[in-house]
Amino acid sequence: MENNEVNEAAPRYYPRMTAEEYLEWERGQEFKHEYHDGEIVVMQGAALNHNYVNMNLIGPIAMHLRDKPCDVFANDLRTEAKAANSYYYPDIAIVCGEPDSPDEKRDMICNPAVVIEVLSPSTRFYDIHRKKPSYMLLPSLKEYIMVDSTSVMVNTIRKKPADSLESGAWESDVLKDLSGQLTIPTIGLSIPLSEIYRKVDFNRRSRL
Repeated sequence: MENNEVNEAAPRYYPRMTAEEYLEWERGQEFKHEYHDGEIVVMQGAALNHNYVNMNLIGPIAMHLRDKPCDVFANDLRTEAKAANSYYYPDIAIVCGEPDSPDEKRDMICNPAVVIEVLSPSTRFYDIHRKKPSYMLLPSLKEYIMVDSTSVMVNTIRKKPADSLESGAWESDVLKDLSGQLTIPTIGLSIPLSEIYRKVDFNRRSRL
């Protein structure tokens, strides 16, 4: 059986920097770069399917949160994963309450409650095996959601609630059928997979 997770190449890397060096350097760059524990990671452009999935998620989330004390941010806002010594630009981040920025520049957040990454061929390994463990160290995070752009697959990693016997443990919920619904309990929203994958053409091949 084909393994779609471990055979994907990670994005190209730049020379190592400290976190402080990265932030100073990144703020002067024209294009975005992520920082993973000393390594600079080039942010690649996204293919059509990736963009369709991303917009199909942002639309209903933004509408749902219009009059609620939560905000949704797209992939231009950096997220600090301090315990993992990393900085990422998630496809979608949801913050409930006041966005917490670690410095006065307020160009990043450190308290997302939900992070959503759209998986593409060139980023799947990186999103699953590097970013996921880093995000899971965030005290604020309740759900990490990975949505594939090359097949119908939504994997939600969800922290069990404080009143659970397994408080703080994580559970995984995988959906692979267009008749299913992605449920995000943190914000009280469900989105049909048929809506998430609207206009997505799986015959459209891309390496991005």
